[in-house]
Amino acid sequence: MTITLPTRRLAALLFDMDGTLISSIASAERTWSRWAVAHGLDVATFLPTIHGVRSVETIRRLNLPGVDPEAEAAAITRAEMEDVGDVIEIPGARAFLATLPPDRWAIVTSAPRALAQRRLEAADMPTPTLMIAAEDVAQGKPAPDCFLLAARRLGIAAAECCVFEDAPAGIRAAEAAGASVIVVTATHREPAPAGHPAIPDYRRLRAVAGPDGIRLSTDR
Repeated sequence: MTITLPTRRLAALLFDMDGTLISSIASAERTWSRWAVAHGLDVATFLPTIHGVRSVETIRRLNLPGVDPEAEAAAITRAEMEDVGDVIEIPGARAFLATLPPDRWAIVTSAPRALAQRRLEAADMPTPTLMIAAEDVAQGKPAPDCFLLAARRLGIAAAECCVFEDAPAGIRAAEAAGASVIVVTATHREPAPAGHPAIPDYRRLRAVAGPDGIRLSTDR
């Protein structure tokens, strides 16, 4: 399969975490399923709404009577941090990250920082020099704030970056930030959104960093 990657110079690569660098879907869905049942929600309908956005915003938009979104989100984070036994690397992600200059990539996640670090450790993944987590922005994905902040802290424009994402909210956030987008489909149950190149994992992806930036290519 031919993959059409961005051909322009990229100043940095920004990665979502869950579903993009690691797979924590089983853990997240176990925790959220229990929470949904406890609050009388239809699990099958509810679970697709949790991915790619901050927990507090998932809860807040339900507008459940008598529910404190901040307290519930904190409790869910604690439960997720205890359930990381089957959190795994997206194939090839660790080796691909090892080829990137440390100051030219970052993780931009909707997870709280403590949970993100716990999951990265569980999957034996490197901790980046820069991580933008849920608590670093006032508005989570699909607002572009997180990607704009990551680019600013790297000292570059978001339009010079490529974002690796898997969830619709994250893709919309990257688009709004003006970045290029590559969709990672390793954990997808549905076809990838149209309009952006897609990769199943990182095993064929290559990056070459030089004075003019990062160039991406794939093995044939």
